[in-house]
Amino acid sequence: MEIYDIAVVGAGPAGCMAAIMGAKKGKKVIILERNNEIGRKLLLTANGRCNITNAASLDIFLEKFGDGGSFYRDALIRFNNEDLINFFRSYGLEFKEEEDGRIFPVTDKAKSVVNILKKALEDPNIKKLYNFRLKHLYKHSKLFKLTSMEGREIKSFNVVLATGGASYKNTGSTGDGFNIAKSLGHHITELKPGGVPLMIKEKWIHELKGITLKNVGLKLQSGRKIKILPQGNVLFTHFGISGPVVLDMSHEIIEIMEKYGDLKLYIDFAADMKEQDLETLLINDFQNYSKQSLKNYLRRYMPKNIVKPVLNTVSLDPDKNLNQISKKERFHLQNLIKSFPLTVNNYLPLNNAMVTCGGVIKKEINPRTMESILVPGLFFAGEIIDGCGRRGGFNLQQAFSTGYLAGSSSSYS
Repeated sequence: MEIYDIAVVGAGPAGCMAAIMGAKKGKKVIILERNNEIGRKLLLTANGRCNITNAASLDIFLEKFGDGGSFYRDALIRFNNEDLINFFRSYGLEFKEEEDGRIFPVTDKAKSVVNILKKALEDPNIKKLYNFRLKHLYKHSKLFKLTSMEGREIKSFNVVLATGGASYKNTGSTGDGFNIAKSLGHHITELKPGGVPLMIKEKWIHELKGITLKNVGLKLQSGRKIKILPQGNVLFTHFGISGPVVLDMSHEIIEIMEKYGDLKLYIDFAADMKEQDLETLLINDFQNYSKQSLKNYLRRYMPKNIVKPVLNTVSLDPDKNLNQISKKERFHLQNLIKSFPLTVNNYLPLNNAMVTCGGVIKKEINPRTMESILVPGLFFAGEIIDGCGRRGGFNLQQAFSTGYLAGSSSSYS
C-alpha cells in the first residue's frame, strides 16, 4: 500500500489550500473528497459570486470572529487577504472590491475560483481521490490509517481534517469530521447555525414576503437588556426576516434566545433622525399636509405594503387624514416609526445556515501550526474549528488561511 506524507480530508477551500501547500513543499499528498468534484459548497457562496475575502485590516478580521478571534492571528498573518488575492492572480484571476470591503472575482462567478483550485491541484505531487467518505481514522505508531465507508484504506504520516461544518448537507458538509475528531479524543462545542434567517411570531409577516427595508436601525430586547444592532437592510420572508444585518448577527441573537426565549426586535424606520427631530417634523408635516391620508404620508418612512401592519398595531385607520389624528395618536405613530416591534421566536435549522458555529475547541489546537495538541500529526483547517465569523468574506479567508498553515506545518512533521 502506498504511504503518503499528507492526507487531506475534504476538498473545500481549506482542504484545497492545505494540499496545494503540502505539494509545494515537495511532499506526497492525497486529497480525499466525498463528492465527485471539489468546491461544491464554494460554488454557492454569495449567491454564486464568491465573496472570497475582505479588504479589512488584521485587527478587524480578528474582531469579526468574536472573543476567540485571536486564535486566527498567526494564520491570518502567514497568509492574509493580499496573499490570497495574489495566489489567484498568479493564475490569471482578477478581483474587485465592493461595499464594506468585500472582495469578489471580476467574473462574478464562484466557478472561476473553483477552476483555479482545480488547476493548482494538478500538481504531480497531489493525488485526488473522489467519492471517498471517511468512516474511521486512527493512528498506529507514526502512521494514520484512513478507512472509507466502502472499506478503502489510505495510510499517511500526517492528516489534515478540512471536512467543513454541518450546514448545507447536500454539498457534503454532513458533520463527519466532528465525529472523527471526537473519536480521536477531541472535544466538540455545540454546533449552532451562523448566517441564518430568523422566524417571526406575528402571523401577518407572510404578507410582507419580498419587501426590503433599507438602512433601518435595529435593537434587540431581552428582559430589561437592550442590544443595539448595526444599521442596514432587512428582508422580509414568508416566515420572518433575513438580510445582511440579520444574517451577520444571527449567531449572537440565537445565543441570547437560548438564554431568554422569545425576543423583541425593534425596527427604526428613521434611523438617521433623533427622536426629538422626528417629533418636530411630524408636528410640522401634520400642519402642512393636513389633508393627506395617513397611509400615504407614512410612505415617506416605509414601503407601501408595510404601512397597514404598522398602523394595525395601534388600531389607527390608514384612511384618516393627518388633521384627524389626535396628539396621543401622533405620539404612538412617532414611537412606531422609531421602534416598530416584532417578536423573534425561532430560527432556521443548521442545515439552512451559511456557516456552522461550533466545532473542535480551539484550546486543543496549536494556533501557530493548526496541529492537534492531543494527536501529533493531525491538523485542522476551516469550518471544523470552533467558532464562526461575520459575513463579508471573513469565513472564506479563515478557511484559506488555516488551510495554508495546516498544509505548510504538516510538511515539516
